Amino acid sequence: MAEIVRLDRIVKQFPGVLANDEVSLEVEEGEIHCLLGENGAGKSTLMNILYGLISHDEGDIIIRGEKVSFTGPGDAIALGIGMVHQHFMLIPVFTVLENLILGSEHVKGLSLDLEKSRKELIEISEKYGMEMNLDAYVRDISVGMQQRVEILKLLYRGADIMIFDEPTAILTPQEIQELYKVMESLRQRGKTIIFITHKLKEVMECSDRVTVLRDGRNVQSVITSTTNTRELARMMVGREVIFNIERPVVEVGKEILRMEDVHAVNSRDLPALNGINLHVSQGEVVGIAGIDGNGQTELVEILTGLRRSVSGTIEIDGHNMRHKTTGDFLNTGTAHIPEDRLLRGLVLDFPIYENMLLGFEDKKPFARGPFLDFQKAREWSEELVEKYDVRTPNVGVTARSLSGGNQQKAVIAREFQRKPKLLIASQPTRGLDVGAIEFVHEQIMEAKKKMTAVLLVSLELSEIMNLSDRILVIYEGKIIGEFKADEATETDLGLLMAGGHNAG
Repeated sequence: MAEIVRLDRIVKQFPGVLANDEVSLEVEEGEIHCLLGENGAGKSTLMNILYGLISHDEGDIIIRGEKVSFTGPGDAIALGIGMVHQHFMLIPVFTVLENLILGSEHVKGLSLDLEKSRKELIEISEKYGMEMNLDAYVRDISVGMQQRVEILKLLYRGADIMIFDEPTAILTPQEIQELYKVMESLRQRGKTIIFITHKLKEVMECSDRVTVLRDGRNVQSVITSTTNTRELARMMVGREVIFNIERPVVEVGKEILRMEDVHAVNSRDLPALNGINLHVSQGEVVGIAGIDGNGQTELVEILTGLRRSVSGTIEIDGHNMRHKTTGDFLNTGTAHIPEDRLLRGLVLDFPIYENMLLGFEDKKPFARGPFLDFQKAREWSEELVEKYDVRTPNVGVTARSLSGGNQQKAVIAREFQRKPKLLIASQPTRGLDVGAIEFVHEQIMEAKKKMTAVLLVSLELSEIMNLSDRILVIYEGKIIGEFKADEATETDLGLLMAGGHNAG
């Protein structure tokens, strides 16, 4: 195959961070090429340079044998380069059709020629097997369908080189498999795909070749079929990685969390929890397994004061917690690692030390009457940053400036300082690389050793099986199965998760 993209010794410096340090990348026409690395390794920066979103300081961009320079994404689009960003660039109140043609509209006289656009989009969607309702509003379609809109938008603009930035980070397992089918269809029709990821399983399943970055530098490029996940992990983090953490043997203590016959509705006032019964004791990790959208979010929100239940019993360490505030849950000994760290875990435009202070601002040594001792907060945050390996130039930079993995470490560092009786860990490794996942798993096991009761909610079945002492399966807002960890199989869990046998 002919080389279609070459990035030669690319350098990009941000204040205090050398994001790309003479990085080179060669991509062949018609291949799926994975760009693999830890959070903060420089993958997205490199692809943002290729897409013209940011400029590089040194090095060359060669497309189809010609050296090029970009003043913005428009120049890259004109050369057939398109990018699907991790956070979609869609307007929720517009229809699918309106989002697809935005910036590439056909005009007929003084008005838009929507029928011409519609006809072209139907032809493209049928060709690549991505049929969708063009008249649906983006706010009303699933995340997986929103991603298809982004891909279809690239095809409509004539992209031959397609960059996918962490495309599976917010997809369900079923949507991930659908994405793989779409990528294969694109590849068969001559498209070239650069796939940014940190998930080793994805690399092995869908790529032809993989280039590994670490700390902003090239490590190695290999043909995927000649390597394995353990070797790729070693390249990513520079050491051997523990994939299956050993669960410490702890004698379970007293019951900390009890829920009996809890009912709740979702944000659209539709039933979300339909008689939830569960309990978690000291030194125990209870995992909640299920396909996304079966009540997990509402369950966590009720246990953190973010949503009120309709009925039922909720007790934490013997305290009635129905209709209590988030502050009440904190004061009763609950810590929360939220499923969306950007929405619930951090104030992105606050500096790191102020984010670390959230929930502690009325406590000593930070509270001095009506005033806050920010110097104490800085010193405390610096200790946590070092202890939890949060990689940042200093604690004064904003949370927004951190990579996803380091944002998650900052949240975990803060929540573990609460010395909780109950830890609610919701999707704790979503969007994290293998090194950061190992770190998070170790911290959860440390909490277990300290006799914390842990409720683990995760869409990653391997994570649930590795960390949990007991596994509960949730389906349509009900617990429909319970397993001891050493008795659970992926087949049994998968069947129940899909509403199969014993679902009732």
